[in-house]
Amino acid sequence: MSDSNRQAVAAAARLLVVKVGTRVLTGPDGLLDAARIEALGRQFDELLNSGRQVVLVSSGAVGAGMGRMGLRTRPQELAHLQAVAAIGQSCLIEAYERVLRAKNRHAAQLLLVADDLQDRTKYLNIRNTLRALLDYGAIPIINENDTVSVEELRTSFGDNDRLAALVATVLGAPLLVLLSDVDGLFDRHPSDPQAQRLDVVPRVDSTIEGLARDKAGGLSKGGMASKIKAARIVTEAGGHCIIACGRHDHVLTEIMAAESVGTLFLGRESTMPAWKRWLGWSADARGSLHVDAGARAAIIGQGRSLLAAGITGLEGSFTVGDVVSLIASDGREFARGLANYPSDDLRRIAGLKTEQIVGVLGYAPYDEVIHRDNLAVICRDAPQTDTSI
Repeated sequence: MSDSNRQAVAAAARLLVVKVGTRVLTGPDGLLDAARIEALGRQFDELLNSGRQVVLVSSGAVGAGMGRMGLRTRPQELAHLQAVAAIGQSCLIEAYERVLRAKNRHAAQLLLVADDLQDRTKYLNIRNTLRALLDYGAIPIINENDTVSVEELRTSFGDNDRLAALVATVLGAPLLVLLSDVDGLFDRHPSDPQAQRLDVVPRVDSTIEGLARDKAGGLSKGGMASKIKAARIVTEAGGHCIIACGRHDHVLTEIMAAESVGTLFLGRESTMPAWKRWLGWSADARGSLHVDAGARAAIIGQGRSLLAAGITGLEGSFTVGDVVSLIASDGREFARGLANYPSDDLRRIAGLKTEQIVGVLGYAPYDEVIHRDNLAVICRDAPQTDTSI
């Protein structure tokens, strides 16, 4: 059974970013599941034969390394954890290469860390490399470089869900598919007999985020909370996202046939420009500006620039051209943009009308603190209010 939403998404998805989680790729013994990788390779081949392009973001390096080394528990010491990841990464790419080579396909390995996407020049180089690989008909296989990444390895939930979302924004991919060990997002814990899978989520908001039921354990670092956050990124940028069970042998084939598989998160009607996608999610923010409700409403609802009058406070030290976060009254980040004034000057003119700036600073090169062309909205939820007494 298919519906119009899924048909439209499948038809537009000429490029897919597929993320596969550790629990999909490994069996109970911690070893890579050869049959599962074979099933994935077959589906990737079908997608390429249909004229589509595929980028794979694959977890599993630590799990594969543990399996190869005969370890039963995840190492706690960072150096040992990174060593296990290094051993497992070679096992992982070898498994994919073996399956794809049998189908006359090419696997290309890319290991990334957060800095690679934060830096604008590196970001563009990665985008160009990925596009060239796709032009060659290869399947880029991306993983976080756990052997040198420190903060990412110590998080409770893996960053590969976020990495997959960022890769999708880098390429402007119409569809991100997150393959996990669950069938999608449920309205309550999946173990509840009354739980119902949500077929379509029109918009990711705080209510949807509240449905995540995560618990740490085993080999996997990811969970439903991180997947919903990834879905928010992609849908706000204008793409779509599907969370589905990667243990089904034909899951990607069924998704492309517009069958009711997993949970579909619908994207916004318009795709965010490439420049703003980098600003919104990949760039490293050097500071933050707190803005009042009127400024937030003008930016989100009317696409306005940010003026000094709407700023109620700021944090950090930054200069002209640095990326800064915009914070709503409830403390949540809702946008990012390029500052036209350094932080020291902004502390002097915050809350002032534009015509007052010259009198305070002695100059006013811009009317706007952040011009709308250099501003990306990343969260449109209504500010949360404190209802406690």
